[in-house]
Amino acid sequence: MADAGTPGGYGQSGRPPKIKNKNAAAVQITAEQLLREAYERQGTVQKAPRQKVLDGEELGDYQQRRRREFEEGVRKKRHDTGEWVRYAMWEEGQGSVARARSIYERALEVDGRSQTLYLKYAELEAKSKNINLARNVYDRAVTVLPRVAQFWYRYARMEEVLGNVAGARAVFDRWMQWEPAVDAWMAFVKLEKRYGETQRARQVFERMVHVHPEPQSWLRWAEFEEEQGDVEQVRRVFGMAVDRLGSEFLDQHVFLAFAKFETRQKEVERARAIYRYALERLPRSGSLALYRQYTLFEKQYGGRDQIEEVVAAGRRTEYERMVREDPADYDAWLEYARLEETTLRASPAEAAAVERTRDVYERAIAQVPPVAEKPMWRRYMYVWLHYALFEETLAHNPERARQVYLQCTRLVPHHAFTFAKLWLQHAWFLVRQLDLPAARRVLGQALGMCPKRRLFRGYVELEIELREFDRVRTLYAKQLEWDPACCAAWIDFARLEEALGEPERCRALYEAAVSQHVLDMPEVLWKAYVDFEVSQGEHGRARALYTRLLEITDHVKVWLSWARMERTVEEGGVEGARGVYRRAWGRMREAGRREERAQVVAAWAEMERAAGVEGDVEAVERLAPRRVRRRREAPGGALEEYFDLVFPDDEDAGARLKLLARAQQWKQKRGGAEGSESGSESGSDSESDSDTDDVVGG
Repeated sequence: MADAGTPGGYGQSGRPPKIKNKNAAAVQITAEQLLREAYERQGTVQKAPRQKVLDGEELGDYQQRRRREFEEGVRKKRHDTGEWVRYAMWEEGQGSVARARSIYERALEVDGRSQTLYLKYAELEAKSKNINLARNVYDRAVTVLPRVAQFWYRYARMEEVLGNVAGARAVFDRWMQWEPAVDAWMAFVKLEKRYGETQRARQVFERMVHVHPEPQSWLRWAEFEEEQGDVEQVRRVFGMAVDRLGSEFLDQHVFLAFAKFETRQKEVERARAIYRYALERLPRSGSLALYRQYTLFEKQYGGRDQIEEVVAAGRRTEYERMVREDPADYDAWLEYARLEETTLRASPAEAAAVERTRDVYERAIAQVPPVAEKPMWRRYMYVWLHYALFEETLAHNPERARQVYLQCTRLVPHHAFTFAKLWLQHAWFLVRQLDLPAARRVLGQALGMCPKRRLFRGYVELEIELREFDRVRTLYAKQLEWDPACCAAWIDFARLEEALGEPERCRALYEAAVSQHVLDMPEVLWKAYVDFEVSQGEHGRARALYTRLLEITDHVKVWLSWARMERTVEEGGVEGARGVYRRAWGRMREAGRREERAQVVAAWAEMERAAGVEGDVEAVERLAPRRVRRRREAPGGALEEYFDLVFPDDEDAGARLKLLARAQQWKQKRGGAEGSESGSESGSDSESDSDTDDVVGG
C-alpha cells in the first residue's frame, strides 16, 4: 500500500522503493499484448438503433428531433463547416431543398470564404435543376474567391454542358482577366478547339504569351499551329518567341523545337542555320541538349565539314564562356584563337574566318594587365606574338603584322621589364621582309633601352647568319663592356675567333676573361681555355693553366681534369697522370679532405686498370679507404651512427702515435714513483732513466 500524502505513494521519503530482485520475470509481457488489452478494455460505442417510420406523424417527430439535434450541433460548433454540410445534406435527403438552401446561406454568413460550402451549395442547385441559382452561387464564389481555379472550371463546364458556349467563353474571359496559370489558358484554348474556333484559340495564345512569356508558352502555341498545318504561322510564332524572349529568357528548347520542326518539313538548311544561330548565342552550360541534337543532325544530314563545324561551334561556345567569366585568362584566349586559325586553315579563302580570328585577337589584347609585373604580362605577351604571326602567315598582311609589333613595343613598360622574345621576333620578321636596316634598328633600340644577354645573343646569331663577322665582334665587345662577368659571352667570342682561324685573338680573349675579378661561371671558362690549348696541341700551356687555376682553387675536380688531360697525351701520358694523382692525393691528405681523397684514389685506380699494369693497380688499391661505422654524440645528447672513411696509412700513423703516447705515460709514472727516494740514489737513477727514454723514443 502506498502511503497517503506522499508523492506517487513512495512512502515518507518520497523516493521509489528499492527492488531487491532485479532478475527478469518468468513471464514477459510484450508491447503488442499491452496494446491489445488496452483496446479490449475500451468501452463499446453505442450506436443508435435503426428506426422504422410507419406514418406521417412519426416522420414529423423524427424530422423535428433530428433538426433539433442539428441545430444544437451548429450552435455549439458554429465554425465547423462539416456540421453545416451534414445538416444541409440531410435536409436535401429529406427532399427539403429550400431548407438546405437556407442552411447553406446561414453557413455562408458565418464563413463566407469556405470553398466546401460554395461547392456543395452549387451542386445542390445543379442537381435540383435550379440553373440560375447555380449560376448565382458560382458567380458569388468566383467573385469572393477569384484565385480558386476549381470554381471557374466547374462554372465554365456547367455552361458548356448546358450548351451555352457563349456563356462558357464569357466565364473564361472573366477568368483570364485575373491572369491565372498556364493550365487555365490551355483549358480556354481547348474549349475553342472543341468548337472549331481556330482564330479565337490563336487570340487566346497571343494573350497567354503576353501574360506568361515563358518558353513553354511559346512552344505550346507553336505546337497548336503545327496541328493546324499552317507552316508559315509556326515559323512566325518561333520568330516572335526569339525576338520577345531575348537573350535573358531564351531557352535552348525553343531553338531545339524550331530546328526539329524545320527538319520535319525537310528544310535541312533552315534547321542547320537555326542550330548554328542558337549555339553562337547561348552559353555552353545552357545548350548541352542542343549541342548533342545538332551533332546527331549533322551525322544524319551533313558531311565531314559540317561535323567539324559542329565541334568547332561547341568549343567556341565554351571558350566564350571562359573568357566572359575571366577576361584575363590569356591561355583561354590563345586556345580560342588557335581554334579559329584551325578553321581558317580548313577554308583559307573564307574572309569571315579571317575577321573572326582577328576579332578574337583584338578582344584578347584589349585585356591589358592592370599591374606592371612581368609574371602577369608574360602570357599576355604571347597573345601579341601569336597575333603578329597570324597576320603574317595566315592573313598574309605583313603591314598589319608590322603595326602589331610596333603597338606591342610601345605598350610594354620597358623601364620596369622587357621581353627579349618580342624584340627578336620583330627583327626576324623584318629580315623575312628583306628589310635588314630596320631589323638592325629594332635590335639596336632594344640594346639601348633595355640590354639583356638574350638580346645580345639573338643579335649575334642574326649577324652570324648574315656572315657579318665584324659586326659580331663589335656586338661581343659591347656586351663584354656592359657585362664583363658573363663567361658565356667570353667563351662564345673566343670560339668565334678560333673558328675564324685567329688563335692568338682567341688566347688573348681567354686571358682577358680569366683576369676578371668577378665571373658568373669561372670553372666553365677555365675548362674552355684548357680545352682550347689542348686542341691547339699546347700541352705545356695547358699544364701552366692548371697550375694557375690550382693557385686559385684547390678543388678535386681540377686535379681529376688535369690527370685526364695528361692521360690523353701520347708520350708519357700515364706517368704524367700518375704524378698528378700523387700530388692530388698528397694535397687532399694534408688538408684532411677524406671524401675528395677517396675520389682521387678511385680515379687513379681506374686509370691504372685501363693502363693494364697489375703492380701499379695493387699499389693504388692499397691506398683505398674502407668504410667504418662509428658513433658520435648528437646535438641533443643522444648517440647517432655514421660512416667514416679510414685509410691504411692513417691507421699506421695512428698506431705509432699510440705507442709514443703509452711510452710517455710510462715515463711519467716511473718518474713519479722514484721521486720519493734519497738524493744520491735519485742522481744515479736519473742517468739510467734518461738512457732508457732514449731507447724507447728511438
